[in-house]
Amino acid sequence: MNISLIGVPIKYGADREGVQYGPQKLRNMGIVEIIKKYKNEVYDLGNIYIPEVLDSEKYAHHEKIKYLKAITDMSNNLAHLVYSALCSNSFPLVLGGDHSLGLGSISGASKFFNELAVIWIDAHADINTFETSPSGNSHGMILGAALGEGHEDLTNVYFKGQKLRPENTFIYGARELDKGEVELAQRLNLNLYSMDRIRKIGFEETLEDLVSKIKELKVDGIHLSFDIDSLDKKLVPGTGTPVDGGFSIEEVKKILKTLLETNMIKSMDFVELNPKLDKEDSTAKLCIELIDWIFKHM
Repeated sequence: MNISLIGVPIKYGADREGVQYGPQKLRNMGIVEIIKKYKNEVYDLGNIYIPEVLDSEKYAHHEKIKYLKAITDMSNNLAHLVYSALCSNSFPLVLGGDHSLGLGSISGASKFFNELAVIWIDAHADINTFETSPSGNSHGMILGAALGEGHEDLTNVYFKGQKLRPENTFIYGARELDKGEVELAQRLNLNLYSMDRIRKIGFEETLEDLVSKIKELKVDGIHLSFDIDSLDKKLVPGTGTPVDGGFSIEEVKKILKTLLETNMIKSMDFVELNPKLDKEDSTAKLCIELIDWIFKHM
């Protein structure tokens, strides 16, 4: 398989120093060699250019969305790289950086596929808008923007209009939801598997239900967006917004293996490693372990 490795050293979506060093940290720890050992051809396309924006200018383009222009510029550039990779029969693996990059990767995949589905594995739903966001951080608005909700600069990234249908949207593992996100999920009838629901119904049962629903859809591609904060807080000190009560390593491996074995995953994000916050590289080493696992089962 051809793999296009795309680094996105973005911190503006999270407004937290350190996460921009995630892509290079994973390269330094041998991600290319790990992917190659499973008989893949790796094309490391380097990092998307991210301009330097002063902290004092974070609200220069919108009074409630931080670094809006930097985020939309990055998203447009990433979308085209993802689209181009898919056009050349290559699997785009997008390394963050914060989760604001998800809008770019989804937009690129949406242009390529006739009908795209997205599986969003994250402690957060990321479906706020500038009207509901408590923080103004765009990494919490990105999935909402892909659904056509929020500021037009975000909803119209790469091409005008909605990138993703609500019925093709699957959020798995969310456990820190804002009021506006709960209301939007209900209004759009999203496939939201909160951690409370997963623990109540059962991990195996909800994962089986998700896969069953995905297989019933008439989609020709799935984008998998994986945030390491889906793991329990104690396992990932090197991430910016860790939350208690997350998945175990074994559960995440089960999720990834189950989804990859559908052979429907055509592109992927791997985000929110913050080396500046990490303790003795424990989070980075876990990321490498999970990337090895992903390509073992792809």
